[in-house]
Amino acid sequence: MIDLSVYLGLFAAAFAAASLLPAQSEALLVALLLAKAQPVWMLLTVASLGNVLGSVLNWLIGRSLERYRDRRWFPVHSARLAQARRVYARAGYWSLLLSWLPIIGDPLTLIAGVLREPLWRFVLLVTLAKTGRYLALAALTLGALK
Repeated sequence: MIDLSVYLGLFAAAFAAASLLPAQSEALLVALLLAKAQPVWMLLTVASLGNVLGSVLNWLIGRSLERYRDRRWFPVHSARLAQARRVYARAGYWSLLLSWLPIIGDPLTLIAGVLREPLWRFVLLVTLAKTGRYLALAALTLGALK
């Protein structure tokens, strides 16, 4: 039987974890994997989809954020934004493969939006990174049970 609330909860946790909010989805995914009540492929799909869509939200925020940079309430000073541009330009779009990392991954997806990274390439690289992380986590979790 499909328990929609499990999938909605996992999706919400993964989505929030990809946003700039302090959240984590890995512990919930591990708990659900250990419970063995849902198919592994479905849990991985839902977690990946939620996490990627949360990153797309960051990208969209980044796309619209820069028009407000001259406002007093803008959260990033011009010098810091210029530094982020330089780092991203030096590392290039391949740096999005690090979007799965804690602390730097979420701001990286926001900066990609500010710097007008094409959405198709953004989604491709972020999907590879975030799905790869969940696959590795599932392999470690399920491998530990053997």
